[in-house]
Amino acid sequence: MDGKPLSGVRVLDAATFIAAPYTASILGEFGAEVIKVERPGEGDPFRRFGTPSGRPDSTLAWLSEGRNKKSVTIDLGTTEGADLFLRLAAVSHVVCENFRPGTMEKWGLGWEELSAANPGLVMLRISGYGQTGPYKDRPGFARTAHAFGGLTHLAGMPGGTPVTPGSTSIGDYMSGLYGAVGVLLALRHREQTGRGQVIDVALYESVFRVLDEIAPAYAQEGKVRGPEGAGTLNACPHGHFQAGDGSWIAIACTSDKMFERLARAMGRPQLASPERYGEQSRRLAARADVDRLVTEWTGSMDRDRLMEICLAHEVPAAPLNTIADIFADPHFKARDNLVEVNEGDLGPVVVPAVIPRLSETPGEITNLGPALGNATDEVLGGLLGLDEDEIARLRQAKVI
Repeated sequence: MDGKPLSGVRVLDAATFIAAPYTASILGEFGAEVIKVERPGEGDPFRRFGTPSGRPDSTLAWLSEGRNKKSVTIDLGTTEGADLFLRLAAVSHVVCENFRPGTMEKWGLGWEELSAANPGLVMLRISGYGQTGPYKDRPGFARTAHAFGGLTHLAGMPGGTPVTPGSTSIGDYMSGLYGAVGVLLALRHREQTGRGQVIDVALYESVFRVLDEIAPAYAQEGKVRGPEGAGTLNACPHGHFQAGDGSWIAIACTSDKMFERLARAMGRPQLASPERYGEQSRRLAARADVDRLVTEWTGSMDRDRLMEICLAHEVPAAPLNTIADIFADPHFKARDNLVEVNEGDLGPVVVPAVIPRLSETPGEITNLGPALGNATDEVLGGLLGLDEDEIARLRQAKVI
């Protein structure tokens, strides 16, 4: 035991790409032993996704997101490989997978077989559309989850091409977070009863769950919310405004009090009078005029001066940071949001730090994404008791 909250918990990460592996990474940051099970010779396809790292089996994305794991190569599609996985599951607490529904069952590694081998096992299953329903067999990725879950329809400029915010895998990461919550809840239940259970997360459900009021607003009023560009129809001014040097800041005036502060910052306190734009309803009715006034003001100075004035008047504002801005920002530095990890032959690699922050049992990054199969002998020999000859035979047969 090393004092971390999840010390003593063993996780088998049989998943690929981001969603369920992200859950496993979070658990590993807080003390769980995470064994990444990968296909021999190929590994997780995420190893080849993104910017090359200088290693033949690792991109920078893999180094960052494969953190705190040991890599074991097992071909789950073979009888002997499935048996090895089943034996590992029998001495583990959690299995994470995000194959298309039915894949684990095809290998003889479905919930029925795994729970028979280990009644206390917690199994996280993340897929595009969930384990049930008419669409369960459809392939799913973050991009399709954003679309199906309703997020993409809200993103972009009115009348323009719908976009994915930031063109990132938000749905994968959100599903990984929900997966981590589910695993922790299931482990708590296991402590109380000794019984395991299945956690079923659909990528689109994670996206749909965070879309504000769109469900009750449609149910009650038939309102179909659409793309609102850089602003929002519920508040004004509330969006992105360009500074005189070409950079941008975000301003969020969600209340009359916030707008009063902004009006004072602009040197035009009369704008917040009841006769002008002091009430949110008046600002919403005259959105174009209000946004024009704010844009004229922000365009009259550079971003640094603009931020200085906004902050002096307690206006909720922030720069639209590039990654270069983030690396230079003193707040990111003060909170150690960027961690430099010495990765041996590659030298220092900078990755996002562990969150959340725990005051007594903080998480840590013990290693970045491992080399393919770096712990195969250690795990199969140490956990399952296979001798060197048996491991050599399995390797020769391409089972591992």
